Amino acid sequence: MNTKLTLSIDKNVITQAKAYAASRRISLSKLVENYLKSISEKSSNTFILTPLTKELSGIVKNKARIDYKNAKEDFLISKYLK
Repeated sequence: MNTKLTLSIDKNVITQAKAYAASRRISLSKLVENYLKSISEKSSNTFILTPLTKELSGIVKNKARIDYKNAKEDFLISKYLK
């Protein structure tokens, strides 16, 4: 159930927030709602994923264990010593 909320916010902040929301194709109300959800969930000491991260998680399956130290070393060798 949605409920109206009246806030007093600096005009410049509102302008910037509207531009930010528009660039992400969401409403300012949804932006504020998502923010408030994220901070209320963080206070319960849980790990929070954004909606986009939740949507994309699990798409790529990486079954191989990568030794990142060796991978970085191999990359640097191939970049600078060949």
